[in-house]
Amino acid sequence: MMPHREFTTPEELKAALKGVDHVIIDATERAYRRSQDHATQRDYYSGKKEHTLKNTVMSLPDKFIVFLGRTFSGHNHDYKMLKQELPPDIDWFSTLHVLVDLGYMGIQSNYRGEQIDIPHKKPRKSQKNPSPQLPEEQKVTNKALSQVRIFVEHAIGGMKRYNIFVQSFRNHKKNFEDEVIGICAGLWNLALSY
Repeated sequence: MMPHREFTTPEELKAALKGVDHVIIDATERAYRRSQDHATQRDYYSGKKEHTLKNTVMSLPDKFIVFLGRTFSGHNHDYKMLKQELPPDIDWFSTLHVLVDLGYMGIQSNYRGEQIDIPHKKPRKSQKNPSPQLPEEQKVTNKALSQVRIFVEHAIGGMKRYNIFVQSFRNHKKNFEDEVIGICAGLWNLALSY
């Protein structure tokens, strides 16, 4: 029931998916204690007025968490974390249908794979275009993607059932914050099997 924490080859990833060819990727963020050291404090500051820890979560459409990335400090970007854990120079997603959110802009150009779906981004507001809108067909595509991508959000929400994951993490034991999220993901996977 425990999610994989690391993949060394695309074959390992495919074996972990157990024949499913759809995978949904997102990142989760949780509160972390504010360090007294200024440099460390800046490293964990997420830019959202709090200090956080982040992990990459890879889920199946049935909400089962297949992969849980290692814990990064809050200032790391979702896509940067994915590139460190699954380097783009290897064909990770060549035979998979991958769904991601707009936090992974650039994934289609860096990773090889014909079925990497990312929502269309709304155009920026400008003087020439004061009220930008997406074309209707792109809105429909985005809605269809979000109806499938919601399952990774449900999986992340399932991990957040556990108070140790939701409350600001204050434990100082080395690597314990990484163990905690792994246990929460395993408990969520176990709950799905009942």
